[in-house]
Amino acid sequence: MKLDTYVRVINYYETDQMQVVHHSNYARYLEEARLHMMDQIGLAYDKMEEMGIIIPVLELHNYFTKSITFGDVIEIKPMVIKLTPVRFTLKYEIYRSGTDELLHTAQTSHAFVDTNFKPMNLKKTYPDVYETLSQIVVEQ
Repeated sequence: MKLDTYVRVINYYETDQMQVVHHSNYARYLEEARLHMMDQIGLAYDKMEEMGIIIPVLELHNYFTKSITFGDVIEIKPMVIKLTPVRFTLKYEIYRSGTDELLHTAQTSHAFVDTNFKPMNLKKTYPDVYETLSQIVVEQ
């Protein structure tokens, strides 16, 4: 399945005095890209939450390569690199839009839990959701 990258313009308020994106904003960018990816495969977060599936972040790793600054247009490519019945891991690549200039990489891990925050076996409880996610796993 071919997924679109998430395109975003960097706002002034997201930067520091040097007009470089403050590190705290990267978590937001990754979440926006992840939500965009999930929407594209028909698993919008609001719909999943209505079903009783909550997907909290367990880990977040950022690798700062090049500065992203005010006014930059970036493209974020999220990729599911690991899926188990109880969690999944995504890798993200952030590029300067329209180029192959890699600016940043990151990785997040998430659990599948119910509304009481108890771990859920997604493959057993929602096999159709698990199957949809399995179709976008990228081999590393």
